[in-house]
Amino acid sequence: MCHQQMKTLIFVLWVLGYIAFLLSVRRMWTGKYVRSPLARLVFMNMLSENEAPEIQEWYQCSPERLGESVKSLFIQCHLDSGTSAFLKRSIEKSGWMFTQLYHSFVSAILSPLVSRTSINGFLGRGSMFVFSSEQFQRLLQIHPEWRADRLLDLGAGDGGVTKVMAAHFSEVYVTEISLPMKWNLQRRNYKVLGIDEWHQTGFKYDVISCLNLLDRCDNPLLLLRNIQWSLVPDTGRLILAVVLPFQPYVEVGGKWQRPKEHLRMKGKLWEDQVTELSTEVFWRLGFEVEAVTRLPYLCEGDMYKDYYVLDDAVFVLKVSEEKL
Repeated sequence: MCHQQMKTLIFVLWVLGYIAFLLSVRRMWTGKYVRSPLARLVFMNMLSENEAPEIQEWYQCSPERLGESVKSLFIQCHLDSGTSAFLKRSIEKSGWMFTQLYHSFVSAILSPLVSRTSINGFLGRGSMFVFSSEQFQRLLQIHPEWRADRLLDLGAGDGGVTKVMAAHFSEVYVTEISLPMKWNLQRRNYKVLGIDEWHQTGFKYDVISCLNLLDRCDNPLLLLRNIQWSLVPDTGRLILAVVLPFQPYVEVGGKWQRPKEHLRMKGKLWEDQVTELSTEVFWRLGFEVEAVTRLPYLCEGDMYKDYYVLDDAVFVLKVSEEKL
């Protein structure tokens, strides 16, 4: 009995020590990030009224640095109401101290066993944001009432970004590796397909979205070829987002390793890599760029940071006439 009590006491002390450590780390970050209620209020007002300098940089592009064939296809985007709403929710959720402590504790326990994506799916945290409804419509050059038959969202995560697009389609199909994320997608009534069967269904898709997946899959060239074959002829479109600078890694059992197929990217600037993707990778595979823009790839924050942001290039691609 004493031995069991000792084990229980050690566990309780470990939990208390872990919480104390997290709280001390949280205080260390207070000055650098938007932690206090007053600072949060000021920042959220900035989202509503004027773009902060940091946010303005998310959308900046120097068109003169783009290749001649890409320059005229660039669409300038700005912070809009949909993006502001996501940022506000992230800031609010980051301030839920006990929820964030619980999330951090569970993550520490599960991280040696399962992937970060599955942990986020289990906890219902870490939602992503790529574009708003208005930005999606502008990129595809469609109006709010536009409707089509089928959407396929590859690597859909928890379905948060899928929801932005889903209103325009009669049927919504998704793929996802993480089991907890699949459960989330099924609860949203999306049709979950296996990662090896979506291009073998016998029907084609009006729009396929491949958002921030190209740098996280083993065979990106094969993926693009399968997408090309799976689009409705003539009218089918691929909306593809990729984080730049391009740094491909694949998560396997909680560890990161290089993919089997490696896309070599020239240039260091965002504009250089957009041109390289457009004129080399996509063109050689038989895709034509219809539009490209620069958007922030946002993720809900945690107890250390209100939100996380990466630099996205978002393309709209069609199959070139030579491939049809």
